[in-house]
Amino acid sequence: QVQLVESGGGLVQAGDSLRLSCAASGRAFSSYAMGWFRQAPGKERESVAAISWGGGSTYYADSVKGRFTISRDNPKNTVYLQMNSLKPEDTAVYYCAADSVRYIRTSYSVNDMEYWGKGTLVTVSS
Repeated sequence: QVQLVESGGGLVQAGDSLRLSCAASGRAFSSYAMGWFRQAPGKERESVAAISWGGGSTYYADSVKGRFTISRDNPKNTVYLQMNSLKPEDTAVYYCAADSVRYIRTSYSVNDMEYWGKGTLVTVSS
């Protein structure tokens, strides 16, 4: 069992930066890949970024490439999402998720992830 708790969300203006954190507890943190998803009002949950168990491989959705960076600190059981150049369309609830595998997938769906946090709201005003 894995418990995930996100933090760092808030209200920012377009062009600002924000860093989300996800603290994990339970099963060995370094044994699985981690991901960030988001869900905007009225839309389906979509993948944003993912990182392999050791941090050597990453995945990004096209919509955030070049602006967002995912990283992890295994000794601290924490995964981060640095978000730069934020846009109003980035407004969503952001969820941290733990995969059932250690490696990066070529694409992601919500069904790939085994554990979920409760989310943190990011609002970007124009």
